[in-house]
Amino acid sequence: MAKGERRVLLVLGDYVEDYEAMVPFQALQAYGVSVDAVCPGKKAGDICRTAIHQLSPAHQTYSESRGHNFALNATFDDIEFNKYDGLIIPGGRAPEYLALDASVLELVRKFSDSGKPIASICHGQLVLAAAGSVKGRKCTAFPAVRPVLVAAGAYWVEPETMLACVVDGNIITGATYEGHPEFIRLFVKALGGNITGSDRRILFLCGDFMEDYEVIVPFQSLQALGCHVDAVCPKKKAGEICATAVHDFEGDQTYSEKPGHNFTLTADFEALDVSSYDALVIPGGRAPEYLALDEKVIALVRQTVEARKPIASICHGQQILAAAGVLQGKKCTAYPAVKLNVVLSGATWLEPDPIDRCFTDGNLVTGAAWPGHPEFISQLMTLLDIRVSF
Repeated sequence: MAKGERRVLLVLGDYVEDYEAMVPFQALQAYGVSVDAVCPGKKAGDICRTAIHQLSPAHQTYSESRGHNFALNATFDDIEFNKYDGLIIPGGRAPEYLALDASVLELVRKFSDSGKPIASICHGQLVLAAAGSVKGRKCTAFPAVRPVLVAAGAYWVEPETMLACVVDGNIITGATYEGHPEFIRLFVKALGGNITGSDRRILFLCGDFMEDYEVIVPFQSLQALGCHVDAVCPKKKAGEICATAVHDFEGDQTYSEKPGHNFTLTADFEALDVSSYDALVIPGGRAPEYLALDEKVIALVRQTVEARKPIASICHGQQILAAAGVLQGKKCTAYPAVKLNVVLSGATWLEPDPIDRCFTDGNLVTGAAWPGHPEFISQLMTLLDIRVSF
């Protein structure tokens, strides 16, 4: 492996937690790390079903619903341990049965014995416990995993919040996906990564039924870099939630939609000082359809353009840019169904072929859909002069 390159392994299974699979997968790729996602008994191109796990004050434990389909990009049986610099084990329900798989446990022991970084989150620590990799180690996890970790000889660290992460030697553990920013940052550090230029303030323009991945992946990826990231929605305040939508391709002529995670806003739209931010990010989904009709949203976008600050917009987000009249003379892409909006607004259409293509024109980054997040985030990082070196 050439100097500066890093390659890591992501071990998945059916009904892995949706965020806990995709956020580290795409964030690390955006930083220049190669990530191979594998599942025992499956090959590259196969899918893993994912689960959306969500806590609610109304219930004593988390709820579960169907998430996105996760396409594997490598084959478990072809794994060559020596090629990899680190291992990630997401949570969800998959670890319950992965912890019974001898080939998975053998793989985990190799990473543990070699001292290479292992990052495990939520229920993923069940696999570490089964592999005998937590004895004498300080660990946290989703609280329900505590009895198993204690029985396996770990020193249990109670998570004061669901953001909690713990490092002990080469093992990084996290309580839930809420702690992804620190979890990913600690893993990057363990891989020898150095982040520069992260003193940036970035604003996300949100709305009900924005696409789940298209808000959380760039949001937490930028937080993991150390950026200050705020999310706002018209007529809502900090601490309130936006419902999200899971958009996926499942064999129909267009995408399907399922309910996604609830996303918590971090700032008040009405009290916003747009000039204090260095960039604007606009997720897609169905939210842009109605946000494009809001005059305050249009004014916010125009103010950002006039200040010559970067805007990164993905999928249906370009509906807002078109309505704001800021695409005239620009070259950009979008989800193909938004092509009419883009062309009628005076922009030059760039075909997203394949669908993960992203383009930069001046201070504008556009993407077609969430599979393009690594390139989308990386191009925004370039505009903001944020770098990750290994």
